[in-house]
Amino acid sequence: MMGVILAAATVGGTGLVIGILLGIAGAKFKVEVNEKEVAVRECLPGNNCGGCGYPGCDGLAAAIAEGSAPVNACPVGGNEVAQKIAAVIGVEAEESVKQVAYVRCSGNCERAGRDYEYVGEKNCKMLYYVPGFGAKSCGFGCMGYGSCVKVCSEEAIRIVDGIAVVDPEKCIACGKCVKECPNHLISLVPYDSRVHVQCNSGQRGKDVMKVCTVGCIGCKKCERTCKFGAITVTDNLARIDYTKCKNCGLCAKECPRGIIIKQEKRS
Repeated sequence: MMGVILAAATVGGTGLVIGILLGIAGAKFKVEVNEKEVAVRECLPGNNCGGCGYPGCDGLAAAIAEGSAPVNACPVGGNEVAQKIAAVIGVEAEESVKQVAYVRCSGNCERAGRDYEYVGEKNCKMLYYVPGFGAKSCGFGCMGYGSCVKVCSEEAIRIVDGIAVVDPEKCIACGKCVKECPNHLISLVPYDSRVHVQCNSGQRGKDVMKVCTVGCIGCKKCERTCKFGAITVTDNLARIDYTKCKNCGLCAKECPRGIIIKQEKRS
């Protein structure tokens, strides 16, 4: 009987000592939790897309909590999330503009010339190692092999008739396709913008006309037509300043190549 009692006391005493040591260690090595950071993280959507420029939602939450990132830094959450975070931090949230990815190319299989038939790996970045950066005669446009499609987690971008097309209703503006495109022809634009230049060339007019039936020739008719200074031609390519554009569409009507488009207003 004494043996049983002694064994129980030994086990109990050992457990008590271990518990005390663990308590001391826990107190000494305790990691301080930033309550604001936790609260901000709960407001974020959790996509972990990296579109904010930080390593996922945890990284952004830490940056916002310490004041190195604005409360509207999340491109996915938009104004609704920005307002929630602002309430947590105790600041005013600036109005943020919802954005979507846009592909600046209209050189589909019918409009863009082809120099040869490509039968290699379907990877746009790999085409930098083949003659002319791919089979299309224009080396500035969409290669059409879907590297952007592969990185999109929302299935918001697909290849249609040889060029990438974005579904603005699915796009969360994470920017992955922008980074993936080797020709840098995908950019983030305001969701409500309706006038776009569908070209990325920048070549002289006569060179553009040799390889594409619709490419921008830098004639500057759009620039002269715009009453708001929203469209300018630099390096032989028309570019839109969306902060000035009124979506009037006059430049689209004036463009002799039809490369400037005005989309229907989204409902």
